[in-house]
Amino acid sequence: MIWVLVAFGIWAGAWALNVRLSHSALVRGTFGRLLVPTIFGLTILAVWECLVRGLAVPGVILPPPSAIGVRLITEGPTLWADFYQTFVKGALRGYILGCGAAILTAIAIDRSPFLQRGLLPVGNFVAALPIVGIAPILVMWFGFDWQSKAAVVVVMVFFPVLVNTVAGLKASEAMQRDLMATYSASYWQTLVKLRLPAAMPFVFNGLKIATTLALIGAIVAEFFGSPIVGMGFRITAEVGRLGLDMVWAEIAVAALAGSAFYGLVSLIERRMTFWHPSQRR
Repeated sequence: MIWVLVAFGIWAGAWALNVRLSHSALVRGTFGRLLVPTIFGLTILAVWECLVRGLAVPGVILPPPSAIGVRLITEGPTLWADFYQTFVKGALRGYILGCGAAILTAIAIDRSPFLQRGLLPVGNFVAALPIVGIAPILVMWFGFDWQSKAAVVVVMVFFPVLVNTVAGLKASEAMQRDLMATYSASYWQTLVKLRLPAAMPFVFNGLKIATTLALIGAIVAEFFGSPIVGMGFRITAEVGRLGLDMVWAEIAVAALAGSAFYGLVSLIERRMTFWHPSQRR
C-alpha cells in the first residue's frame, strides 16, 4: 500500500510542478520546452515502478522500468545488433527507396492525366491492404534477410508520400503559375522554381508520417521470418521465453529510434522550408 501512496504523491507533485512551469517564463526557451515533457516522462516511469512493486505485479505480465533499464545496459550489444538489422538495413533503406519512388511517381502523375485517373485509385486500394497480409508474401518473394523487410517498408511508405506530394504539387496558386507562363518558363522550370518549393510542406508531412510507418513495417515483417537478429525476431523469441523485460527493452529502443528519426526529418523540414508561415516564429 505504501508504494501506491508514493506513486500518488509523485504524480501529484510532478503535476503541480509541470503546471507551474507551463505558466512560467522558463518554458519559452529550448530548455524549457524540453523540461516539461522530460519531467512528465520521468513521472510516468516513477509511477509505473511504484505501482508494479506496490501491487506485486509479476514480471511476466509487466516488468518494472528498473528491470527494463538493466536489460538496456546488460544487453547493449544484442540490442545494437537488432537495431542495426531492423532500422538501418530494413527500415532506413526501404524508407529511402519508397519515398524516392513516391516523389518521382507523383511528378509523373502530375504530368499525365491518365495516371491521375488510373494510378491514384489503385494506390488507395493497395494502401488499404493489411500489412499482416502483405508481409508474409513479400518475405516469401524476397527471402528472410533485410530485402524483404525493405520491400514491406516500401509498400507502407510509398502511398502516404505519394498522396501528399500530389496534393502539394497542386498547392501553388493560379496567378503564380500564370506569372511563370508569362516568363516563358517550361514545365520543368516551373516545377523546380515554383511548384516543388510550394509542395515542400506537403512532402515533408508525408515523410514524417512515413518515419513511423517504416519502423513498424520492418518490425512486423520480421515476425514472419528473419535471420536470428532483429527487433521483430527478438520480440517473438523473448515472448516465447516469457522474457518480457527484454521485449520492453526492444520496444524502448524502437520508440527512441522512431522519435529520433521523426525529429531528424522535422529538423530538415525546418531548414528547407524556413520561408513557410508554419516555420516562422
